[in-house]
Amino acid sequence: MTLFDRLINRAGETAGETRRRAELATRGDRGPGIGGAIAAGIFGAAAGAAASFLLDPTRGRSRRARLLDQTAATVRRAGRHADHVFRRVRADVTGRFAAGRASLTPDTRPLDDASLTDRVRSTVLRDATFPKGNLNVNVERGIVVLRGEVPDHATRERLVAEVEAIDGVWSVRDLLHLPGEEAVTVSA
Repeated sequence: MTLFDRLINRAGETAGETRRRAELATRGDRGPGIGGAIAAGIFGAAAGAAASFLLDPTRGRSRRARLLDQTAATVRRAGRHADHVFRRVRADVTGRFAAGRASLTPDTRPLDDASLTDRVRSTVLRDATFPKGNLNVNVERGIVVLRGEVPDHATRERLVAEVEAIDGVWSVRDLLHLPGEEAVTVSA
């Protein structure tokens, strides 16, 4: 083998080795591509614009202060919103647990108006000395309306207090009157 043949042979081996190493180095990684290059350019342009906007010698300080204030306000709003959501979820869960517990006891169902009327009459009018014919009891959606004539002011207050203490009564409308007074009328 001549010197020339050895150089050509060695150059071919070196070229093959270089090609093999280049393929190993670039295998699977073909670079960012056109999309990556565009994204990097947009990101760089946006970062440059933000830096020049915030680091402007004449208006930069006020812009930075406003950005800080707006960011703090956004964080506070997000905190209030998260607190609101947390309270609502907690109230819903608590209400559902209470409803589940209440459904286990038989006496928790609300009374209908007729049953509540019977309960009010049996509780309040059980006094044998009280003239029951002078009193009218109406119930609508848990609101008890007392109408009629009572002998004195103390009896009137006692009746209203006893009716308010009955389970299932939401409120009491007192339309009772004393002897000699004109009956209270309600116009709709």
